[in-house]
Amino acid sequence: MGILYDDVVIMRQSEKEGEASVITVNCPDKTGLGCDLCRLILFFGLTILRVDVSTDGKWCYIVFWVIGKPTTRWGLLKKRLVGACPSCSSASGISFYRSELQPPKPPDVFLLKFCCCDRRGLLHDVTVVLCELELTIKRVKVSTTPDGRVMDLFYITDTRELLHTKKRQEDAYDNLRAVLGVSMISCEIEMVGREITACARGHSFLPPVITEDKFDEHQSGSHTSNNVSVTLDNSLSPAHTLVQIVCQDHKALLYDIMRNLKDYNIQISYGRFATKQKRNCEVDLFIMQADGKIIDPSKQAALCSRIRTELVRPLRVALVNRGPDTELLVANPVELSGNGRPLVFHDITLALKMLNIGIFSAEIGRHMIGDREWEVYRVLLDEGDGFSVPANQIEEAVWKMLMGWEF
Repeated sequence: MGILYDDVVIMRQSEKEGEASVITVNCPDKTGLGCDLCRLILFFGLTILRVDVSTDGKWCYIVFWVIGKPTTRWGLLKKRLVGACPSCSSASGISFYRSELQPPKPPDVFLLKFCCCDRRGLLHDVTVVLCELELTIKRVKVSTTPDGRVMDLFYITDTRELLHTKKRQEDAYDNLRAVLGVSMISCEIEMVGREITACARGHSFLPPVITEDKFDEHQSGSHTSNNVSVTLDNSLSPAHTLVQIVCQDHKALLYDIMRNLKDYNIQISYGRFATKQKRNCEVDLFIMQADGKIIDPSKQAALCSRIRTELVRPLRVALVNRGPDTELLVANPVELSGNGRPLVFHDITLALKMLNIGIFSAEIGRHMIGDREWEVYRVLLDEGDGFSVPANQIEEAVWKMLMGWEF
């Protein structure tokens, strides 16, 4: 007998504001499942306070304690979490992740093109609408004309896979019109070739503060998280390696950890994550490879180094001069599966909106930095009247917004 569809994901919403809601996932296991679930929870804007994970090698049981928002769409989140879980028929054994053997079907790419009158915070307001519609931004090109008009080109994919329908497109038009009002001059949506994602590969120059792995945490533009400890222990289990992580909490912390384990094709058999006082957190994970625990010292060192590096500096933020212009650069690593961290563009534009800084143009592209692919956001700031925010304050605000810290 299989588990009932409605029981794959069970949600118990908190009765009081500020208290944690509980999400329970009970389904067949696969390598990378925790990463996929954390990414969805992050996309819906929830904060993870605590997690318990256990598996017998075939079936997985995960409990998330999360803080939601008044606007959280719990029903839709449940639907997306259920969709990310393997089917019950796959419970015959651990499904180890192999990106080269399981290439995901590339989603259809659409071009959203609209023209409107410019104003402060416009780009963020549009980004919020797209996120609420579950439209994922793959690439963006924003430009401002001398007469104060904005031409925005968003290359997007649809989580619901319905953007080819007239009803879904009209729904997008209506939501954008509600935000832009009479300032919207025109709006169009059309399907484009999937090769557009290949055109998003960045070829322009990136400064060393973005590309270099070595950095000085006291140097401007090299924002870091402090006091990260990663250790491995093979003495506590005959079949598993224990990974113990102590670090500062930040938005997407659990996703950053599990993304790296997924890329290394590592299975989590048991795990516990909990936040402590003063933004500290502790993570204990019993992990295994396809052939058992991690014995090779070189593999141990590589895994520890990778996780520590990613937690010390999960994103790269820098403000650079381009002659008379000022450009904000943000880079975040991409999973081997091709997914990037969600809501990065949302957080960048929100930080700039809160600082009352306009955006003249913006682009998103993929770059190879070292042996890994990164998603790079380039935002050219509008340095018109009233632009007086110091560079270090802009960097700090964007960094803290991306990390989920107050500024």
